Amino acid sequence: MKELQQRASTLVEALPYIQQWAGKTVVVKYGGAAMTEPALQRSVAQDLVLLRYVGINVVVVHGGGSQITQMMDKLGMEAQFVEGLRVTDAETMEIAQMVLVGSVNQRVVSLINAAGGQAVGISGKDANMIVARKKTAEVDLGFVGDVVSINPQAITTLAESGYIVVASSIGTDEEGQSYNINADTVAGHLAAALQAVKLVVLTDVPGLLEDPDDPDSLISELTASAAEKRLAAGQVAAGMIPKLQSCVTAITGGVQRAHLIDGRLSHSLLMELFTDAGIGTMVYGG
Repeated sequence: MKELQQRASTLVEALPYIQQWAGKTVVVKYGGAAMTEPALQRSVAQDLVLLRYVGINVVVVHGGGSQITQMMDKLGMEAQFVEGLRVTDAETMEIAQMVLVGSVNQRVVSLINAAGGQAVGISGKDANMIVARKKTAEVDLGFVGDVVSINPQAITTLAESGYIVVASSIGTDEEGQSYNINADTVAGHLAAALQAVKLVVLTDVPGLLEDPDDPDSLISELTASAAEKRLAAGQVAAGMIPKLQSCVTAITGGVQRAHLIDGRLSHSLLMELFTDAGIGTMVYGG
């Protein structure tokens, strides 16, 4: 009986949050271990379906860098990186599209559908959703892009019809050239364009850490301006830089809250959205 009462208390604790987020849009950046470990894949899919069933419009943005590298290895190609960015020639761009749009995206869609949801996969090329341009860098990175603008109409239409939208981070310029764009970057811009109530970024660490080597040094919350100061001062671990920057992009674009949470925890999305304590790091406007 006590266990049943605890379960009921958990549902009651979630009620005000369900009421608060119903009808709103939440953008989830999906990557890391949550995207590669089967048990975590199922956990995330269940969370996403539950969010949709309680009335939240869910949009998922996924990466797939490790899958692209695995495919390149199979084809006898060597992946090259400059400051964490993949050098993307024409052949690598084709592989990136094949993996992200044709494989990873459809796998995520299938996981959500198997959990009882109705997911639709799209890429940034569909309906000119992501307009991109070549990324400016000291070294020519090839077809690596930056976001110029987001046209969210296709996503809005699908979400309003009850679908969970799963978007890959491929964009095109005005001449139709495709670009591979960092998925964290896309998630931040897309959350702003959709005026989402939240951006949630799944990571492989507890959140933003004061000391990257100390998992107990979690920074539970900070303003977007404080986050920008940390980025400018080089106080953020390399792998966390694009994730924290995506949170800043979202907040400065009008999103209420952005969260960096540990995607290695089962049902981490539910713990963040539907509990009083929450988890990870919250970024907000100050």
